[in-house]
Amino acid sequence: MDDATATDPRTQTPRASRRSALLGAMFLMATSAIGPGFITQTTNFTVELGAAFAFAILVSILVDIAIQMNVWRVVGVSGLRANELANRIAPGLGWVLAALILVGGLVFNIGNIAGTGLGTDAMMGLDPKIGGVVSCAIAIAIFLSKRAGLALDRIVVVLGVVMIALTTFVAITSRPPVGEALVNSVAPETIQWLAITTLIGGTVGGYITYAGAHRLIESGTTGPENARAISSGSMIGILVTGVMRAILFLAILGVVAGGATLDPANPAASAFEQAAGEIGLRMFGVILWAAAITSVIGASYTTVSFLTTQKSSQRTRSLLTVGFILLCLVLFLTLGKAPVPLLIFAGGFNGLILPIGFTVVLWAAWRRRDLLQGYAYPRWLLVAGVLAWLLTLFLGYKSLEGLQALWAG
Repeated sequence: MDDATATDPRTQTPRASRRSALLGAMFLMATSAIGPGFITQTTNFTVELGAAFAFAILVSILVDIAIQMNVWRVVGVSGLRANELANRIAPGLGWVLAALILVGGLVFNIGNIAGTGLGTDAMMGLDPKIGGVVSCAIAIAIFLSKRAGLALDRIVVVLGVVMIALTTFVAITSRPPVGEALVNSVAPETIQWLAITTLIGGTVGGYITYAGAHRLIESGTTGPENARAISSGSMIGILVTGVMRAILFLAILGVVAGGATLDPANPAASAFEQAAGEIGLRMFGVILWAAAITSVIGASYTTVSFLTTQKSSQRTRSLLTVGFILLCLVLFLTLGKAPVPLLIFAGGFNGLILPIGFTVVLWAAWRRRDLLQGYAYPRWLLVAGVLAWLLTLFLGYKSLEGLQALWAG
């Protein structure tokens, strides 16, 4: 999706097109992180921890900012995708990273497609498999569009705004104890590190880490001269994710604090229904569908960006993306849903991808100034990145433990 692809000379100036693509990159990063798993994790931890979950949200947002600001800065200033950077630093490493992204993206996309089906079911009672097929057809149409870049940028922004607006309405309706949540965000009654590591992995793990940054390159906002715009873009993108998680948390917290018992089969849908009745359930369907289809788009786009180079033609990238979506759809229809062991396996791979890919980013920032076009990398940002990197090593270690347990089982 070249910047030229996104530009219609009759309606947009190159500068306007670039701004649109930059906004699209921010929301692509955010909406890729806001998937069915995002909604499930937030609901389950809110039910389990109550207001104390606010602390986990705050910590995860701070870590996410440190990671994404470094990823966007290095990728954006260098003008190279993460896999291209990795191959420049150690030949072949980029393809290893691409293989990990492919495995994780493939399995999680099955879950994303399943989420679109569940969303259409909650919205209008449509059979989940039919909903999944229709949703994939919409995603494919976006990538086959003659102005695919513009279509991609606009749909992720629109759906991102819709998700936030509807969730805000339910949050207001459920009347959450906001004061208690604010206190617990800095002085939690209890701390569960599993919740924090899960949130971090869910918002910057696997392909999600690079979704916005790779789209940023195609927007043309690259090079040292655009460092400030790149930095602000990464901050806004992760804050959109944080706002959505905080609002969803408050919506669920209001229901739980009111003494309601959620249906364990689908606690998120149950919470929305109890907060706003039948309309709440329909809203949940819209939110879940929007979260799922934008994640389908983000996973497909980013995975293919690791399998191609910037020299690859737009037609090649589009056809590969369509093929990837169709493969995931066939697997979804065959399996019926994404089996839990496969999702755990993919989650473990995402835990491995984060430290490997982030090591490449930090090494380029620290030792490969030539790849950054001579840019003097800010020391404070590098230090923040190293601290976050140490945490990614811990996450990777826990992921290995999980994969070993899954293999043994």
